[in-house]
Amino acid sequence: MAVKKKAAPKKKAAVKKAPAKKAAAKKPAAKKAAVKKAPAKKAPAKKAPAKKAKVKRKPSAAFMKPQQPDAALAAVVGDKAIPRTEITKKVWAYIKKNKLQDDKNKRMINADAKLSGLFGKKKQVSMFELTKLINDHLVK
Repeated sequence: MAVKKKAAPKKKAAVKKAPAKKAAAKKPAAKKAAVKKAPAKKAPAKKAPAKKAKVKRKPSAAFMKPQQPDAALAAVVGDKAIPRTEITKKVWAYIKKNKLQDDKNKRMINADAKLSGLFGKKKQVSMFELTKLINDHLVK
């Protein structure tokens, strides 16, 4: 059996302390508070992950299914069966062409001779009601 010898203790190197700054101690307390610290540096921004190639989205088949308008709606958009999206575009084109939006409240649409058949007894409807009214005039 081999006997292990203990290592001799290492001598510590003498560490010199930096002399304390006496000038800071002489400053009044008010000036110490006025000293501003340097702003902390922000971590560098992370790089965004690589973007995926955009894939053109296919429209829903329900929107693209041709719908047959009834007589009241056909007066505005024509009597051919077309998708609901195209019907809405044609109604809005008619509204803008004939300046049927209310001057004070652009969300309201005023009825004329052709649109009065769509609106029923109302003289004015909101643009949010318009889609519902159009859907009511599609033959299912």
